[in-house]
Amino acid sequence: MADAVSIFMSVGLSEQKAKETLKNEALSSTFKKAIEQAQGLLGSASIDKTAGTLLYNMVTRLKDYNRLSFLTKYIVTRKITSELQLSAALDFIKSHPQENMDRLEFEAACGVGVMVTPEQIEDVELIIRKHKDQLLAERYRFNMGILMGEARTALKWADGKMVKNEVDMQVLHFLGPKTEADLEKKPKRDRSNLEPKLFLHKIYFLFVGEANTEGKSLMEQLRGEALKFHKPGENYKTEGYVVTSNTMNLLKKHLEETGGQVRSRFPPEPNGILHIGHAKAINFNFGFAKANNGICFLRYDDTNPEKEEEKYFTAIKEMVEWLGYKPFSVTHASDHFQLLYDLAVDLICRGHAYMCHQRGEELKGHNIPPSPWRERPVEESLLLFDRMRKGMFAEGEVTLRMKMVMEDGKMDPVAYRIKYTPHHRTGDTWCIYPTYDYTHCLCDSIENITHSLCTKEFQSRRSSYFWLCNALDLYCPVQWEYGRLNLTYTVVSKRKIIKLVETGIVRDWDDPRLFTLTALRRRGFPSQAINNFCARVGVTVAQTTMEPHLLESCVREVLNDTAPRAMAILEPLKVTITNLPTNAQVNTCRIPDFPANEAKGSHVVPFSKTIFIEQSDFREVMEKGYKRLTPDQPVGLRHAGYVISVQRVIKDGCGKVCELEVTCASSDSVEKPKAFIHWVSDPLRCEVRLYERLFLHKNPEDPAEVPAGFLSDINPNSLTGIECALVDHSVGKAKVFDKFQFERVGYFSLDPDSTSEKLVFNRTVTLKEDPGKM
Repeated sequence: MADAVSIFMSVGLSEQKAKETLKNEALSSTFKKAIEQAQGLLGSASIDKTAGTLLYNMVTRLKDYNRLSFLTKYIVTRKITSELQLSAALDFIKSHPQENMDRLEFEAACGVGVMVTPEQIEDVELIIRKHKDQLLAERYRFNMGILMGEARTALKWADGKMVKNEVDMQVLHFLGPKTEADLEKKPKRDRSNLEPKLFLHKIYFLFVGEANTEGKSLMEQLRGEALKFHKPGENYKTEGYVVTSNTMNLLKKHLEETGGQVRSRFPPEPNGILHIGHAKAINFNFGFAKANNGICFLRYDDTNPEKEEEKYFTAIKEMVEWLGYKPFSVTHASDHFQLLYDLAVDLICRGHAYMCHQRGEELKGHNIPPSPWRERPVEESLLLFDRMRKGMFAEGEVTLRMKMVMEDGKMDPVAYRIKYTPHHRTGDTWCIYPTYDYTHCLCDSIENITHSLCTKEFQSRRSSYFWLCNALDLYCPVQWEYGRLNLTYTVVSKRKIIKLVETGIVRDWDDPRLFTLTALRRRGFPSQAINNFCARVGVTVAQTTMEPHLLESCVREVLNDTAPRAMAILEPLKVTITNLPTNAQVNTCRIPDFPANEAKGSHVVPFSKTIFIEQSDFREVMEKGYKRLTPDQPVGLRHAGYVISVQRVIKDGCGKVCELEVTCASSDSVEKPKAFIHWVSDPLRCEVRLYERLFLHKNPEDPAEVPAGFLSDINPNSLTGIECALVDHSVGKAKVFDKFQFERVGYFSLDPDSTSEKLVFNRTVTLKEDPGKM
């Protein structure tokens, strides 16, 4: 091990990177082979760091090991000296079979021998002149990325640093030094009129670099031009797409069947409830199709009958529709079980799959050395696969494996395994089930998907995706990857949520302290707010981890415009108004549903001799800075038009204040009070549930932060139940999930636990951001 680490470090890898590489047996073996080949070519000369880095990048991306020595020679002879050249070389190799490759065409494609002179680099002045009017108008606020982009296009093989230095120098020469005005901060843009408030802050280099997306709707940004995705039928133009002799015929047939329509799919496993990360995937898959006048399938990846339940199928579809999307069609991987089996037989016949008797523990890792059954005769594998289909083997006794190597070095992934568990849809028809690596790309092909959009962790499956479609000579869609969306202070793993449920920490998958979509809906998060949040996060390559308060901010924006106001008291203190006639009819007050826009409606609440206020709105002893009710300080009642003054404080046997006697006066006839408080009269009793973060630490799954595990990190105050809260009658006819702003208290939603006898409200979010609360 030490020798291997030393070898890797000698060509430029850090010690940590060298040790990480050694853990991947397939990668380290290939890297050693490349180093040996390089040393054989160099003789006594050593491999410099630049060449070593290129060799390492080559072996992590080149899966055709027969062409390893070909590229190694170009690197060590300094014909390929940059990452840009290496990427171009790899792309050329992947799209050109070895027997048909023209060496001169290859060298031209990856810039071998191209020398960019300083004089050519100085020609960036032409690009600056092209934009001179805008540069003079905007000066240093101009997006210099435009200049760099055009310069790199014109000088593809030039040194990037030299190009940037020349652009910077030319701009300085053209505009002169920065003035005080150039250094002033740009005023913030007024976004109050953006409708809807859906915009992505950035679209990253996955989609051709940074784009100016601010102010555009989500639909505008998901249109093909914004993302620079390939057009339907032009899959071959995508970087890394594998072109075979039959590719163009297959694409032509694909276009005939789809009419050039954009097709995407959302393919969840029906073994758990969707969470906030899935919301981004739903928005991206369905939104991309919608923005480009296409269609999106909801396809259940139901290939593991042990973990699938009817409730998950139902809940997934319900959440997709709750977010505002309607699937073009609901399909299942199981719809194609017979066809998938037939294709597996074809794969064996073509010599690309074999039956293997290695056990599960032997299949873990990267399978070096290869399976002893890898070269098994086709006829023997066909016979064994048929016996496997007929249930003549025990679970784990045999698998069907594909002859290919994935990006992460994993060799010969499993295509079929045995499971003697009845399937939700097909019953006992099958005892063998296909894996994700086998099923996913074939279902995409069968459904004529144009853009297979998936999260970044599936990038290691891209080679198997292309390989399998091409090995079977089928239409091959394009897989695009984007970064996952995660939140701090939570867990979203199905296994961990089940633990929380089983231990009684949460009630179920829809407990409002979780970040499953059903939990967020139950808590009162509007679907529009979740969509807005996903849009603001943006479609990035890198995994994105956000703070919960950023999601809450989106929630407040929506609820402020959509949740009607009501008055509720969480900790009631009885107040008796002594100067209202006892025999007078109950007065009423009309309260606007949206005070900022009274045209949106109002409701009426009673105002009688007995009202209730919050205990925190009264203090028996005046304190500096306190502006609400005290024996020496009157306070106004919101919407009632009265100011009340304390006459008598009544206490119970324990000395606790239990009632106030006050007098009231018209707010027009007395000095304006320092504060106005909310109140209720003749109220409805209700239960209120207040939520805070479920976990105490940002990353409860991180052993460095929580050594004892996530179950030890539970916040004991994550749920506070108030059994005897009071609310005005305007909410009496509310339906489950209806949302309100309880004035001065927060935003609340009616919980499904509500009955005709008692309403139950969940606090969705507080009125203002509180970093300490969820």
